[in-house]
Amino acid sequence: MDVTKQQTHDEEAVSNYPPPASSPCPEREPLLPSKMADHEKGESVSISEGTAHQISADPWYQVGFILTTGINSAYVLGYSGSIMVPLGWMGGTCGMILAASISLYANALLGRLHETGGKRHIRYKDLAGHIYGRKMYLLTWALQYTYLFMINTGFIILAGQALKAIYVLFRDDGLLKLPYCIALSGFVCALFAFGTPYLSALRIWLGFSTVFSLIYIVIAFVLSLRDGITAPVKDYSIPAGSQSTRFFATVCAVANIVFVYNTGMLPEIQATIRPPVVKNMDKALWFQFTIGSLPMYAVTFMGYWAYGSSTSGYLLNSVNGPAWIKVVANFSAFFQTVIALHIFASPMYECLDTRFGSGKGGPFAIHNVASRVAMRGSYLTVITVVAAMLPFLGDFMSLAGALITFPLTFVLANHMYLMVKGPKLSAFQKGWHWLNIVGFSLLSAMASVGALRLIMRDSTTYHLFADM
Repeated sequence: MDVTKQQTHDEEAVSNYPPPASSPCPEREPLLPSKMADHEKGESVSISEGTAHQISADPWYQVGFILTTGINSAYVLGYSGSIMVPLGWMGGTCGMILAASISLYANALLGRLHETGGKRHIRYKDLAGHIYGRKMYLLTWALQYTYLFMINTGFIILAGQALKAIYVLFRDDGLLKLPYCIALSGFVCALFAFGTPYLSALRIWLGFSTVFSLIYIVIAFVLSLRDGITAPVKDYSIPAGSQSTRFFATVCAVANIVFVYNTGMLPEIQATIRPPVVKNMDKALWFQFTIGSLPMYAVTFMGYWAYGSSTSGYLLNSVNGPAWIKVVANFSAFFQTVIALHIFASPMYECLDTRFGSGKGGPFAIHNVASRVAMRGSYLTVITVVAAMLPFLGDFMSLAGALITFPLTFVLANHMYLMVKGPKLSAFQKGWHWLNIVGFSLLSAMASVGALRLIMRDSTTYHLFADM
């Protein structure tokens, strides 16, 4: 059997695999229309599985704003400290530009696999299962949902830090501790989750998210600029330490850079876009990596320029200015975090709604609302408890980027592209993809070790439910 025939046989075999019986989201009857008109091919493309959420409803620019909301979330207030400080001007600047180029390329590859084998794969695990089979379906599910769990935990921590920063501006008596602020943040996120049934329903909230992002980014930028002008000579030297410590700090910073640009849920986001899904996704990605990235670059570089190697892990704790301006910035960071968390929690929400929802009535029918309150409330309760126990924001970013972002976004995307497009690729193209697979696998392993070292260090410094 030649390579082409073998490839055809393999694709037919994996395209008909049944959903795993142990999967948290078994296949159901489609709750929404299961056919989408593909304007690129002029034929119908079926959806891989039924879903309780809305599919093919959003224009490309709405998806672009979803991606931009993620890249300019309140996490951006930590990039000066977590990326620029350990890498310095040269390493940090070159690293961010290079990572943006590589991430755009990897995400574009993944976007081109959205319609494979005559099906539109609306979940990352569905795409992996279609190409590799049941075991990879389960492994991808585990990696992705662990990654999103960690990101959402970080968002709860961020929201809690914003509330704590507001309190400290007026009363620094230690009565309102960070775990209490985290608990309040989890409650607000739950209320928002109950009233927003699916990702496409964000719509007007994406506008609010953009405004909130611009508020805290502009305030942090302006106050940092003012501090930088009036401050004495800044120290931009990379923090001292042993050779191994500096090496792993550099690797963790690289993992943080990868974390900046990637969502780990591109197929789920692409599922909401209108056909033609590949062309429209390309437009959204270019929007994210050009105009959408400018605010992030501005506040990251300005924060490092103003404070050098002493930059705080939460930039609003470093800036000086009127209390009311810092209150506005922190409140904006808090509310934007609530919206951003909903984006990164949407794959879990979709899974829970599809499995436990009745499939009847609209999203605001009593039984569907009750299901959301029970399922999403339980999920956010677990996240909030973990966030309060381990409020180490930088460690979450490093470990998530190292352990999961590299495999999901770079290793798996390149290998899946080889599996699907392999017979049509030249030897040079195949070699390039294999170089990416091997290189990013090694980088993932090193960054994971570095992130675990950070967690072990912080575990000896901070206790559970620490008031940081």
